[in-house]
Order: sequence, then structure tokens, then C-alpha cells
Amino acid sequence: MNNIFNNFKQKSPKQRFLFVLGLVMILAYLIIASIFIFWESMPVTVPYSNRLAFGALLVVYAIFRFYRFNTTFKDE
Repeated sequence: MNNIFNNFKQKSPKQRFLFVLGLVMILAYLIIASIFIFWESMPVTVPYSNRLAFGALLVVYAIFRFYRFNTTFKDE
């Protein structure tokens, strides 16, 4: 991961934009998952077990995205 940040200045503007967008999307999935898991009085009436399952699914997807993100930019 450290190598990614060292080579950040050598990338084209398109590659830098996609790098930042990838990080933002991973953070967005984690934030949405934490909202579903930890926010007690959500305006949406969904049972807590379903919200917990959906939040866990989002966390797993964020981990998968991070893995793909890491392997994609490690190869370059």
C-alpha cells in the first residue's frame, strides 16, 4: 500500500481520479454500513436483524472492493 502512495505523483490525472474515486467509494460503503448497523432510530422501519444483515453485507462488499482496489493499483 505504501508503494501506491509513493507512485501517486507519477500517475496520469485519469489514474489519480480513479484512485481517489475508488477510495471514496470504499469509505462510502463503510459509512453506509455503519449507519445501517448503529443508527437506532432510522426513519426507515426495517427490522434490526435485516438492517444488521444488510450492514454486514455492505462491510463484506467494502472489503472485497478494497482487495480489488489494492490488487489493481499494486500491478501498475
